[in-house]
Amino acid sequence: MSNSAGAGPRQHGESEQTRHPGQALKAASVASQSLAHDIPVYTNGMRIGLLGGSFNPPHLAHRAISLFAIKRLKLDRVWWLVTPGNPLKDNGALRELEERAQAARRMAADPRIDVTCLESVIGTRYTVDTITYLRRRASGLRFVWIMGADNLAQLHRWQHWQRITTQVPIAVIDRPPQSFRALMAPAAQALARYRLPENEASRLADRRPPAWVFLTGLKLNLSSTGLRNPDGSWKT
Repeated sequence: MSNSAGAGPRQHGESEQTRHPGQALKAASVASQSLAHDIPVYTNGMRIGLLGGSFNPPHLAHRAISLFAIKRLKLDRVWWLVTPGNPLKDNGALRELEERAQAARRMAADPRIDVTCLESVIGTRYTVDTITYLRRRASGLRFVWIMGADNLAQLHRWQHWQRITTQVPIAVIDRPPQSFRALMAPAAQALARYRLPENEASRLADRRPPAWVFLTGLKLNLSSTGLRNPDGSWKT
C-alpha cells in the first residue's frame, strides 16, 4: 500500500486546486479511495488537528476532545490516527485494527472528524514517523498535534520527542487530575518558554514550532481503560 507515496503532491496540488477547486477535491476523493486507509481528503491551507491513539475502544471523550479542539484552535478537521499498537502500552488486549477503526468512525459521527489507519500503511507505531510522513506528503496543510494532559506527562518517553515538538505545534487538553503532574513533567518544563497563553489558542496552527498551549474547560473525563472488561472485551 505504500507504493502510492509519491502521489500526494500531484493529487492535492495547490495550482490544480486554485484553477479548478471542485475538480481538485473530486480527484482527491478518488485518490483517497485507492489509498484505502491513507491520508484523508483535504485541500491545501486547511488547519488539521491530529489525535493519535489505540481507540480501544473509541469513546465520547475522543469525540468531545476533537470538537473542543476544532472550536478552540479554529481547526477545519481533526484526523483520528488509529495506531496498530502503542509502544508504551501492553497491547495484549488490543482489538483488531479494522474493528477499532470501524468503531471509531461510528463514534466520530461528524463530517469534520476523519478516521485513518495511516500508521499501519506506512509501517510505524511512532508519532515522530507519522508526523514526518504527513509533513512530507501534505506540506500544504497546517497540522496541530492534540494530546491529553496524561500524554504530556509521559511525552519525554516518546521516541525522538524533541523532534516532534520542532515539527508541529501541540495542543494539550486538560484531564483532571493529571494537570499538575503533566505541567511539572520533563517535557513541559523543557518547553515552558514556548507555551502560548490560552487566550491565543486560535493562533496555534499558524505558529512556528516549538509552540504549545494548555487548554482547560473540557469537563468530560472518560478513558478507554475504564471502558474495557478485565478480559479486554469492551463494555457495552
